[in-house]
Amino acid sequence: MKTVLVIGLGRFGRHLCKGLTEAGNEVLAIDFDEVRCNHAINYATEIQIADATDPTVIESLGVKNFDFCVVAIADNFQSSLETTSLLADNGAKYILARANSDVHEKFLLRNGANEVVYAERDMGERIAVRFGNNRVIDYIKLNNDYSIYEIKVPEKWIGKTILKMDVRAKYKINIISIRNGEDQFPLPDPNREFESEDVIMIMGHKEDIAPLVK
Repeated sequence: MKTVLVIGLGRFGRHLCKGLTEAGNEVLAIDFDEVRCNHAINYATEIQIADATDPTVIESLGVKNFDFCVVAIADNFQSSLETTSLLADNGAKYILARANSDVHEKFLLRNGANEVVYAERDMGERIAVRFGNNRVIDYIKLNNDYSIYEIKVPEKWIGKTILKMDVRAKYKINIISIRNGEDQFPLPDPNREFESEDVIMIMGHKEDIAPLVK
């Protein structure tokens, strides 16, 4: 269980609180808008109506005691930046901030954020990868170069084993798991033959994976 401070209860903040709470974490959520707080009342362990750009508010929260803090303010970049800076000044262990543009991301990182989530861009990229390639079922970006893809097994692999295909050496990828219907095979046996209904989860460099997803 972790203790989390979430500042900003727009749609992103509410869904984040809900997911964190359902996972068994203790969540303190803050927003200056009473209506937003009321909408999120069942999504957090505790909710406070307060202005996070007020230094006395941040000081009173004891941000050092939270495992991480999230600045989920979406509609006012100045408030997001001020809040991020105040959290850093008060010794927050780890600050995750939401950005709406590349410029916002740079300023947030310069002013105390440890990590920045660019929700619209990240979702746009994910949808583009999923629906822009014939074989992709799902996709998780790890960094600018490496990603995890869930793809339909290539036809020329069917009936052959991981060992025979020499996947790691030939394609420079790692197979994390194979799914066939309801059956899941994490770290699959290299002697297992690929079947036509297999969905494989692979990890690798984008340039190495590209030929497999088209």
